[in-house]
Order: sequence, then structure tokens, then C-alpha cells
Amino acid sequence: MRLDKYLKISRLIKRRTVANEACDNGRVLLNGRTARASAEVKAGDVIEILFGDRSTKVEVTAVEEYVRKEATGELFRYL
Repeated sequence: MRLDKYLKISRLIKRRTVANEACDNGRVLLNGRTARASAEVKAGDVIEILFGDRSTKVEVTAVEEYVRKEATGELFRYL
């Protein structure tokens, strides 16, 4: 699954266009490297999102196309 789509489905970032812009500006790291929005995400990957002076680091535990709002916490775990 594409990185920008995963960020939206997991609700780490609210909108896909915002996720796409964050990737374009180098604010999203995938396994320690800056990632493009089209990068493939798989279970076990580590995603770090830089929001200003704060950063969020998560490990991908599952990749699913459709997820209910209540089940989004099962897609990743915070590091």
C-alpha cells in the first residue's frame, strides 16, 4: 500500500493530500529515510512523522485497505 494512503487509513494524518504534502516536504521518514508518497508500506516498517518540533514514531503492525474507525489502533504501535 502507498505511504500516503496508509497514513490516511491509519488516521495518523487526517487527509491524503496532507499526507502527500508532508512526504513531498521530507517530513515523513520510512525506516530512517525520507520517503516519497508512493513508497510501499509493509508490516514491520517504522514510520516517523515530523510535526514542527514534535515527532511521532510508529511501527506498522498490519496493512489493510479498509478499516473501521475503532480498529485503526491495531494497524500500528507507538515507539
